[in-house]
Formats: sequence, C-alpha cells, structure tokens
Amino acid sequence: MSHWFEDFAPARGALPARAWLRSDASTLPLNGGWRFRYAERADGPTDFAEPAFDDAGWDEIAVPGHWQLQGWGAPAYTNVTYPFPVEPPFVPDENPTGDHRRAFTVPAAFGDARVVLRFEGVDSAFTAWVDGVEVGRSVGSRLPVEFDVTDALGPGDQHVLAVRVHQWSGASYLEDQDMWWLSGIFRDVTLLARPAGGVEDVFVHAGYSGGTGTLRVDTPSPARLLVPELGVDAATNEDVAVGPVQPWSAEVPRLYDAEVVTGAERVRLRIGFRTVAIVDGVFTVNGAPVKLRGVNRHEVSADRGRAVTEDEMLADVLLMKRHNVNAVRTSHYPPHPRFLELCDEHGLWVVDECDLETHGFWSLDWRDNPSDDPRWHDALIDRITRTVERDKNHPSVVLWSLGNESGTGRNLAAMSAWVKDRDGSRPVHYEHDWAVPYADVYSRMYATHAEVAAIATRTEEPLPDAAADARRRAMPFVQCEYAHAMGNGPGGLVEYQDLFESSERCMGGFVWEWIDHGLRQTGPDGRERFAYGGDFGEPVHDGAFVADGLVFPDRTPSPGLLDYAAVIAQVRLRPDSTSGEPRLRLTNHHDVVDLGHVRLRWTVEDDGVEVAAGELPTPKLPPRASALLDLPDEIAALAPATGERWFTVVAELAEGTTWAPAGHVLGRGQVQLATTPAADAPAAAGTPVQRLGADVTVGPAVLDARTGTLLRLAGHPVGVAELALWRAPTDNDRGEHGEPLEPAWRALGLHRVRHRTVDVRIDGQVEGDGGPGVVVRRRSAPAGTDTGFATTWRWAAEGTGARLTVDVVPQTPGALAAPLPRLGIRLALPRDLRHLTWFGRGPGEAYPDTGTATWVGRFSRTVEELQTPYVRPQENGQRADVRWAELTSAAGRGLRVSSAEPFGVTVRPWSTETLDAATHTSALDDEGRVWLHLDHAQQGIGSGSCGPGALPAYRLEAAPASFSFLFEALG
Repeated sequence: MSHWFEDFAPARGALPARAWLRSDASTLPLNGGWRFRYAERADGPTDFAEPAFDDAGWDEIAVPGHWQLQGWGAPAYTNVTYPFPVEPPFVPDENPTGDHRRAFTVPAAFGDARVVLRFEGVDSAFTAWVDGVEVGRSVGSRLPVEFDVTDALGPGDQHVLAVRVHQWSGASYLEDQDMWWLSGIFRDVTLLARPAGGVEDVFVHAGYSGGTGTLRVDTPSPARLLVPELGVDAATNEDVAVGPVQPWSAEVPRLYDAEVVTGAERVRLRIGFRTVAIVDGVFTVNGAPVKLRGVNRHEVSADRGRAVTEDEMLADVLLMKRHNVNAVRTSHYPPHPRFLELCDEHGLWVVDECDLETHGFWSLDWRDNPSDDPRWHDALIDRITRTVERDKNHPSVVLWSLGNESGTGRNLAAMSAWVKDRDGSRPVHYEHDWAVPYADVYSRMYATHAEVAAIATRTEEPLPDAAADARRRAMPFVQCEYAHAMGNGPGGLVEYQDLFESSERCMGGFVWEWIDHGLRQTGPDGRERFAYGGDFGEPVHDGAFVADGLVFPDRTPSPGLLDYAAVIAQVRLRPDSTSGEPRLRLTNHHDVVDLGHVRLRWTVEDDGVEVAAGELPTPKLPPRASALLDLPDEIAALAPATGERWFTVVAELAEGTTWAPAGHVLGRGQVQLATTPAADAPAAAGTPVQRLGADVTVGPAVLDARTGTLLRLAGHPVGVAELALWRAPTDNDRGEHGEPLEPAWRALGLHRVRHRTVDVRIDGQVEGDGGPGVVVRRRSAPAGTDTGFATTWRWAAEGTGARLTVDVVPQTPGALAAPLPRLGIRLALPRDLRHLTWFGRGPGEAYPDTGTATWVGRFSRTVEELQTPYVRPQENGQRADVRWAELTSAAGRGLRVSSAEPFGVTVRPWSTETLDAATHTSALDDEGRVWLHLDHAQQGIGSGSCGPGALPAYRLEAAPASFSFLFEALG
C-alpha cells in the first residue's frame, strides 16, 4: 500500500515557478496561531478539511514553526544516514503528521482579482484544502509553491484553510542534508491578490562593462520599466540604454530602485548592475578577479529551528560583514528570500544552492541514487527550476549550485543544462563529481593544504580522460567546504588563505560552517543547555557533529570566527623586515575598492603599558597593492624601552556603513620594536633551602621533604602539582570524519597517567646539580604499559621567588605513535584565586595553529571569562605566548608566574578530567578550587573533525624537553 507522497513526482496543482516579488497588489499574511492536531501516522481521516469541522479540541501551533519544537514529536539529527529504511520512494508507516487549520477572510481590497495561496517552505510533503476543496499537493521543503485557490473559495466572508503535513515522503530521499530533521510549515504563508493584467513574473538582466550598464527586464506580458535615477522609462522585454552606472559588488553594493508597472500592478525592484564571467580560468565580477572569503550557512535558530526571523537573518549578515566575510554558500538549499535581499543590500557574494542532497546513498555505494535514476528526473528539474526562478533577480547571487553530496548522474547533468538555458549569466557549481562534467568551476571539500597547493599551480593529479582533464585544469578552483569549524578551531586557516591568494585560479573558499545547530533544551538535570544529536533520544544520530559553526547557537562569535576575520581581513597588516628594520606592511586585499574608507590608529606599548598613540595617514592603495608603513616621528622621541616595546596599528572604518559604525575594526597588526635585554649578572640568590620538620622551604614554595610533593606556593595550599600530558580532546582531536588522534591517545593511556617519586635530593646533594635547592625525580606513566616519561623537578630559590625547572624525557618513545596532547604542569589552587592578569597574546584563546585574532599585550580576565563555552565541552581557553601571569584573589593576594620562554596558561574552575567527562557545558560545576595549567607546548588543533589534522609544524612530537617557571608571591 502506498500514499501519494510516496512517489517520484514533484508538486501537483502548483502554478509555474516565478520570482519572489514585492508588489503593491494586496496580500494577506497567514502567519500566526493555527489550530493543530498531531498524529503518529499519515493515514488519518481528512474530514478536518471541511469548513464545518469542529477543531475546538485541538491545540494551537505557531506558523511559521516546527511541531517538534512546540511539543509534538522530537527533533532528530543525522549527517549522512537516512533515519528510515532506504527503499525509495517508500517511507515507514510511522510517519508523524500534522493537521493545520485556520480561518481567514479575503480582504475587500482583493476585489475581483484571482486569489493565490503561497507557501515559502513546508517540510516535507503537504496537501492544502480551501473550504474543503483540495487545491494542491507539494514536496520540496525549502522551495516555494503557489496554488490558485480562486475557484475553491466558498460563499461567504469566512473561509478555512486546512493543511496536512507529513514528516516523511519520497522527497525525503532528496533532502538528506547535514542538519536536524524538523517538520511543519516553517516559512511564511501568504494569500496574494493577482489582478488581471498584473505583473506575473520579472527577470532582470543587468550587466556591467567598462563603466556602462546593460539592462533588459523580461515580463510575460507587456509592461513599463521605470528607473528614475537613470532616467529610464521603457518597455519591458527590450534592451534598454542606461549609460554610465555604478556597478554592484559585495564591497560596494550599489542598488538602483526600479518599478515594473502595468495598469493593474506595480512591482518594486532593486537592480544591481554586475557581470559574472570566467576569464582565462579566473572567476571575475565586473572584470575584476574576486576572492571568496566565505562561510556555509544553514538556517538555524536555537529556539525555532529553520523558522528563522528577519532579526536573525539580519544578525547573520551583519556579523558576517563585521568579520570580513564576503561570501555565503546557502548550504544546502535556498534560504528565506529575505536573506538574499539583505545580501543585496549589505553586500555578500552568494552561491545559491538547490534543495538537493542524497548523501545517504553513499552508504549503499550510490546504488539507486536519485541523481542517476530517470524516475527522479522531473523532481530534480522541478527543484532547480523553483530555485532559479525564485532568486534570479538578486545581484548577490553569482553562482547557481545544483545541490550537495548527491553523487553524480544524468539528472544533475539535466539540471545544469536547464540552468544554462534559462540563465547563462551565472556559472554553475557542483562539488561531488570531481571530473566536473556539468559545472563551470572545480569545487572540492576538505582538500588538504598539499592538494590545494597542487591545484593552485595546476599540477594536480590528472584525470584519466585527457579532454576532461584539460577542461578541469582550465577552471577556477573553489573549496566549497573547508576548515571544519567544530568546537575548538579550526587550525591551519592562515596556510589555506596564503594558498588561495597565491594563485588567481583559486577563487577562495567557504568555511564549514556558520552556526552551531544547538537547540535550546532543558536537560535531565533541569539546566538549560544546547542540545545536539542523541539528546532527544534518537535511535540513529550523529552526535555533536551538528555543532560545527563559527558562531555559537545564540549567535555569539566563537574564537574561530575571530580568527577567520583576522586571517581574511581585507585590510591586512603584517610584520615586514625587508627594509632591515621592523615595520608593518599594509596590504589592500579588497577586490574593488581602495583604502579611502580606512583610518589607521597606532599605539606603542612597553610590556603592555601604552606610552604613545596617534593616527597615521592611510595610503590610497588600490586593490591587492601594499606599502610599508613608516614609524611615526613621535616614537623616536620616546625614552628607551622598558621591557618589550610593541608598535600596533589598527585599521578601522573612517565612517559608518550600513553594516557597522565608524571605528569598527577591520584589521590589526603589530611588530616588536625593541626589548630591554636582561642584565648579564646572575639572578640574585634566594633564601637558602630550609628544613622545617617534615617540610622543606624553597623561597615561597613548601615541599614534602620525603616525597618532593609541592604543598604550598606563595602562601596558598596546593592540592595537585604534577606533569600534565592530557587535554580534554577537542572535536578536531576526535577526528570523526578526518584524522583522529583521541583513539590513539586513549590507547596509550595518556588520559590516566599515574606518577611515582623515584627519589628526592635536598640542598645540592645530587652530583652536578650545583647550588642549594631540591631535586625530585619522578616517573609518569599510564597503567598497563612500559611507556612513560622520566621527569626531573629542580627547585631553587631565586630572589624572593622559587625557580622550578622541569626536564622531561620520554621512555620507549617508539611506542608513542601519536603526538602528545600537551606538555606542561598543572596545579590545583584555592578557589579564591579567580582573577588572571597576563602579558602575552590575548585577549582570546590561542593554540599553535590558531589565535590569529590575538596580539601581544597586557590583559585581565576572571576565571569565568577565560572559559569558551563550546557546545560539547573540550580543551579551551589557553592564553598563549605568555611572559608572565598573575593569579590573584579579590584582596590582591596571589601568585605570579614568569619565564624567559613564552608559555601557555589555562585557568579553570574544573579539572581536565571533569571537562573530558562532561557532555554539555551545563554539566560543568565549580569544583571549589582553581586548576592552573602552565604549558611548555600543546598539540595543534587542525581541522581533523572533517578534514586534515594539524600541519607538521604544529604537531607536538614526544621528545626530550626542558622548561622553567619562576613563582613569586603577590600581596
């Protein structure tokens, strides 16, 4: 037994697809509260569609919205695997279904116009009735559909719209995107008046070349085109001479207000003149090569799922612009049409992707994949048609994408052919067929740095077919997904960007992805948290892989977004010593504009304390030009440096824009000018080692004389003082779809290392150890293995402090087949030491291959402010390249740590073991003490959650090491 929705056919009864238009014709929004009934199966009676049906006992649901987020059913997250048996087009009998009803009155302003019912998005299949008459059925969740309901309207003023929505349908096989499965009427529903003689559709063709625009606006029937600013009053369907215009680009999103007019209707347009072309293998807009500094964006709200609000759409666009992002791939479906209007207005290049993904067939070796099954041909053509027709008038859309991770086949080729026939003004994108038979750009996901380097120089491995290879090698290259932004990371961004900028063949790339898909939930402990896969009891799920964004679920920027903004900054400042002296090089990485909109402010700091500041003249650099900045004359008049002297320049907006106020930071750079060398005289000797009963005192350190255990430091009790090798694995360490390290670490037992004191020598009794002090030899190793680490802890008094030098020697290093997570020490200190001030990189976290957004300075944060709330808890919060750090109480008492070699500092109210065991940030409780990590080194972050791990330069290989810290009391 099968149902209508278990079919290969697209919508039934739908009107032809057309553009999303703003018209003066009357409309009636049908958003709001609807009556709702939920069922676990799809075969319930349809009597609810009758106007006389009594729905008084039904509940109410908000439209737009998903029923799983309003109390019925539950969300489910999968990345690849279908959550139902794969036997297309059939779905299980257990098919959650939502019946919706609402009354409406056709406004008098509709007059005698025909009445059209428009749905912007319904997941996944639905039937609509008006006054008991079926008006249409549709699939294609994130695509619009319209039905002419004029003849269905019964007598009287009151009418009833009834909609039955099924969670699963044959179309679900085409919608296996990496996201939550959520159902319902999740975008706007509108009743439209369609007057006789109105404007049924509009197709704007607005090109640009050499300062002049070209314009043609096509309509199904004659109309007038008005562009007052250009003096245009002309017929549609004809080429229009417009003369000089300002072109549209993501950097200067110039729009011209226009109208298409008939005697019955006026349609408002915003026209952007721009021409997209691939010239000699280079992606260009308006004749200029363009680099895409992009993100992949799903539509996600922590509270409403894909039923995003305009405020959330605007927040996304503004955050992107403020963090130097210039491009969006609408993964993996067309977004709400208002989002594209915002991209037009504020300036973002858009890759508009069709609502298509069949990734689950990968598990079946692509057997019966819809992309190559002729039974699905019409459905796939319908999807690309509805995408292109709806969004064809947006200047921000510069590429059409056929879909995502759908294998290859004849139906994709047919989709591409349809697009090229309908709109040849934009190239076609598709990634999953690397031979690129029906796309115009060579696209890859998660290619390693080495692969990108080869592609950038057109020296990649050839295809077997010489003609296909030559065609692909002549194409521009884009990483449609790279730098998987899951949890802490991604690392390696600088190296990717350098490769993109090394070759005009490289168009750039799109980080995966924009936002964590965490859904707000009250957990079993009664605390609010952001839920991920499995938190709703799904039998099949992909865990936290849905939390892989540059912004957290509440749209707070993550350290990864801050880093990305610094890496891709269009106004970039980098150290340059080619002149023989430390200088900053300013480079304009814009594609279109010079730096006339930029103001440069500078400061000079000695050990993080400002000693001078001012403003520099901004060179009017054209795109991709650079210049060395001269140091301000004021610097020469300064007294000699006291400590490290750093020159910092901040580039900011000179005037406000639509997306940021004046003073918004566009880029930052700094260079070290000088440092005061340490005195040649040896450090002052401290108080000799003292024995006090069972204890021994070395300056502010008190140790157990028998075991060498650190008992007190700077007057504070110490609960733990030990070698630290483990970090709570990051999502990139777990390497779910990339290069996993965590399994190797756990196999080695690095998460459960135990420590043994070998011997203790006091007051220089060990041969060759020199002056007074305490030498403690230890061995640290996991159970069940002979692999371990021999450590020597040397304590010596120095001035008023205690110097600790730690030597670490791996034993049987051949057994250590993986790099170490970290190498340093950790201390458990009293909980009142809750404030950290440091001189080093900040203010945010940084690891060996992350932290481009940080700079050297003096910073202060509370212990709470030092934590990064990744959706799944993991290693976070390290402050890198620290010269000294002070951990103090509210009374100012505490501890100062310094070293001649920069080190890493992490301060937490919970242990690494607790962080490792937690599944959600809400489960982390203050443990009543402060855990202080002082790291000699950490393993890099990489992008191994989906993609390459840390580059070799950032791997922490097991090798002998030595590091030293000076501890001093404060207060």
